[in-house]
Order: sequence, then C-alpha cells, then structure tokens
Amino acid sequence: MKPLDPRLLRYARAARRYVVLTAATGVATTALVVGQAVLLAAILAPTITDGRPLADSAGLVAALAAVVVVRALVVWVQERYAHRAASRVIADLRGQVVDAAVARGPRWLADGRGASTVTLVTRGLDDLEPYFVRYVPQLLLAALLTPATLLVVGGFEWVSGVIIGVTIPLVPMFMILVGRLTQGVSERRLVTMQRLSAQVLDLVAGIPTLRAFGRERGPGARVRELGEAHRRATMGTLRVAFLSGMVLELLTTLSVAVVAVGIGLRMVYGHMDLFTGLAVLIMAPEVYLPLRQVGLHFHASTDGIAAANQAFEVLDGAPAVPSPAAGSREGSGREVGTRVSVRFEGVSVRAPGRDVWAPAGLSGVVRAGAVTALAGPNGAGKTTAVLAMLGLLAPDAGRVLVSFTDRADDGAPLPEQDLAQVPADLWHRHVAWVPQRAHLSPGTILDAVLDREASPAGAEVPSPAVLRAAALTGLDDVVAELADGWSTRIGQGGHGLSLGQRQRIALTRALVVDRPLVVLDEPTAHLDSLSADQVLAAITALRERGCAVVVVAHREALLAAADHVLEVRSASIVDDADPAPQNTTLRTAEVGA
Repeated sequence: MKPLDPRLLRYARAARRYVVLTAATGVATTALVVGQAVLLAAILAPTITDGRPLADSAGLVAALAAVVVVRALVVWVQERYAHRAASRVIADLRGQVVDAAVARGPRWLADGRGASTVTLVTRGLDDLEPYFVRYVPQLLLAALLTPATLLVVGGFEWVSGVIIGVTIPLVPMFMILVGRLTQGVSERRLVTMQRLSAQVLDLVAGIPTLRAFGRERGPGARVRELGEAHRRATMGTLRVAFLSGMVLELLTTLSVAVVAVGIGLRMVYGHMDLFTGLAVLIMAPEVYLPLRQVGLHFHASTDGIAAANQAFEVLDGAPAVPSPAAGSREGSGREVGTRVSVRFEGVSVRAPGRDVWAPAGLSGVVRAGAVTALAGPNGAGKTTAVLAMLGLLAPDAGRVLVSFTDRADDGAPLPEQDLAQVPADLWHRHVAWVPQRAHLSPGTILDAVLDREASPAGAEVPSPAVLRAAALTGLDDVVAELADGWSTRIGQGGHGLSLGQRQRIALTRALVVDRPLVVLDEPTAHLDSLSADQVLAAITALRERGCAVVVVAHREALLAAADHVLEVRSASIVDDADPAPQNTTLRTAEVGA
C-alpha cells in the first residue's frame, strides 16, 4: 500500500474530508512551530545577553502562551476528528467489503474465502485506526512542516540549513529499508490470523459432529500450532518496529547534535548571535520530528495497511452494481412485479476446478402460476442455475431474462429485461429462496418465520396467515410439541432444531412472505414421506396463488407434481467454445386456470 493510497480516498468518503482537515491543521501547526521558536528566542536572548527582566517581555510571553494554547487546540481538533474519521472509514469499508463479497456470490465465498473475509471485516480492518489517528497526520506534517521549517532555518543560518538538508534524507532511507521488512512480517501475520480464525470457525461449527464421533479433542493440537505461529508473527512485527524506532531515534538525535555543536562553535567565535542560535536550535528537532514520527507510527499501522490491501483486492474485483433498469420503475412508489416469469437463454457456467460447463446451454421458461422442476444428475449444474436465476452468479455465456406484471398498469406485462440490469435489491424483493440448509437467525420460531430480527422477550400470537402456512407445511405439529410454542428460542443457523424442522420453518416463511417467485432447492431432502406430502401441498398452494415456483428435484414425487420439467446438463469445454443451446424441456403439463 502506498503511504496514502488513492483507493482509500476513492472508496471512503470520510477519508477525503479527513485528509483535507489534516492538511489544514498541518499548515496551522507549521506556522505555530515557527512562531513558537521565534518567540522563545526573542524572549530568552535579551534576558541572557542584556539581563533584561522578563516583565519587559510581557507582550512576547503572552503571545508565546497564546501560541502554545492554539497549538494544543489544533492537536486536540486533529486527534478528535482522526478518531471519528477512522471509525467512519472502517465502518464504510466493512460495509463495502461485505457488499462486494455478496456480489461475488456464494461460489466465491465457499472457495475458502468466507472465513478470511469474516476475519478481514472484523479484526483486520480494526487495525486501520492507528493508520488514521497517528500515521496519516504525521505523514502530512512531514510533507508540510519539514520543508517549511527547513527553509526558515536556512533563512536564519545557512550552515545549519545545509547540515539538516544533508542528514534529513537518511531518515526516510532507513525508514524505507526497515519498513519493507516490517510490512512483509505484517502481511504474514494477517494471513496467519485469518487461517487461525477459519480453523476455529470450522471447529466450532463442527463440534456436534466431532463430538458424535468422539473426535472433539483431535483438532486442538492444530489450533495450538496456528496460535503459536500467530504469536511468533506478532512478536516479529514488534521486534522489527522497536529496532527501527531505535535506529530512527539515534539517527535524528545525532543529526540534531551536529547542528547544536556547529551553533555552539559559531557562537563562541562570535559568528552568530544568541537570538539566531536559539531560534535555529529550537527549530532543528521540529524539522526531524514529523519524519521520525512517520517511521514510528508506520510500524504501528502496518497491520491495518495489510488489511486495507486485502479489502481493496475484494473491492477492485467485485462486479459493478447494475443501475436501475428502465422498465423496473424503482423508486416510483408503484407496486412492481406482482407476477414474475424467468427465461433461461443458453445459460452456461464454467464449473470451478473442472473443464466442463455446468449447466451447459440451459434454455427454458419459468412461468407464473406454474411449478417448474430442474432435473438432472448430480454435478450437472442445477444449483448453479438457481444461483444464476437469483442474480447471485453471472453466467459465462447466455443470459437470464425476467419479466414483471405491473399491477399499476392493470396487469400489463413489462418488457423482458436482462437480469444483470435489474438492481439486486429490487429483484430480491420478488424472490423467496429455500435452500437445502436454510439460514435461520437467532430468535424465536415466530421471528424466523416472519424473517425479522429477534423480538423482545415475551409471548407473541402468530397471525392467521402464519397459522395457515404452518398447517400446510406441518410446522404447527412441530410447534405443538415444544414447551414454549412459537416463542421457543433457537440459535444461530437454527441450532436446537433438526434439519427437517428447520426446513419446515423455511417453507413456512416462503408462504408467509408472499413473493411472486419461490425457489426450492430439494425441499424434501430432510423429510419423511408424510412430511414430503405436506411440502407438495405447500407447493400446490403457492402455484394456486399465482407464484412462479422453481423446484430442484430428484424425487419422483416432486417431478410428477411439476407442470414443466427442465433437464439440466453439463458438457465438456472444447477450445473455450460456448456450448450450443439445448432443448431442455422434458415434459410440459397443462395447467388449469
């Protein structure tokens, strides 16, 4: 990362205002430093040489006190807004990284990047605070105060200016040499921390399974090894930082000493008056101070810089957010898309790690008021086709077209539009998705069904619509067996319930939210035959409501209940050529009005 990476200013608006404010405080600090040195010299020189009482310099003393107070006020303002800007930038980057990770889709997150992204947006980006609060202000001070004070020193006494001008390049040279080493150590530390976090997250998630097989203590040695590696990387960063700080302190101390010795010799031989000598001697440490602080705080912020680099890698590679399509009428306040249909047009996606298209040339239509089943062998790309239809994955070839029926125009259909041009938030408001393993947030069963944040403690009565949906999916029987009924608390991911019970909650939620497109990925995978019949009844209710229902199915009962069956096939990639569109409709049943 550059000392002040332009990407930081591009992605974080708060950083732009903060840099402007810091530059302004840097200019003020420069003027105050020079004024403080001149005033001190003007007060002390007559007192020492002529014996003039301090009372005669009361005006200068008052001016010096005012300069000191203003300088402290400027430092306070800079520190105050530095912490605010750091908090806002970190929060902004966190949100953007999360959005970018979501935009890349579940396939990208599943490829070992999910846990590392979690670590990045939590502990990783927290390390940006010392970068903003300490490093950036000193960097701007070094760019403003150092050359300005050097010019003032040269104006007072050119020999001291030459000495400082010759020795000052040594500070950034040593800082760069040691900084490169420290930056590499910090990057390795962040990678180690991410690996450790991923291992611990996987271990915690798999504890029930490990305990069932008596292997819960097995991964402990590996976690200890990763923890020790993280400790060594952290101590290595601190060791290099301390050594580099000592080098910079020694170098600047010797440089100031050379200037002081020169001033003393010239004053002894009468080649310099006391006022000039004091002014130059007071300003000499201020010339080196910003550069020394840059080196010191750079090592304190290298962890944040490494995290920012990873954040920019996620943001730079994320797909662009589509602008609202002309036909979507987003933001118009009108109800859009009371019915939805989807058309696959030669959709092909490269399978990760395999030289195949999965799916390959998928074409077919998902109609409103009908049940469409996606059939095919394992690995053919059924789930991938669903991800493309949900807008979570961009096809490598072909496209997904969607059309809405606008109730505001008396049911007139809107023109088909490419899903890639439909805003994701608009599209997702029309879709209910029930994956094989439904995600349930902590709260009560009623919270999970209503898809809301956990409600305050206390019994709640479900609405008649919820009760009707629960009767269709069999969730009412599950709730009746629980002591707290609908107020039963569940943990993250539905902890405390079986897979089948979680599936019933997800199906009930799909019925309650009333979305025009409902996607079910193997909805009967964790259910017995009686429960599967209840799922079929729920699917029938969705179809009668006018929803477009998509089912990823292997079971014959689901395929038989579908109005349309689309076969999903895979094909080998030959010379990177796009696969030819396939006729994927296996069966079409007549659907009653």
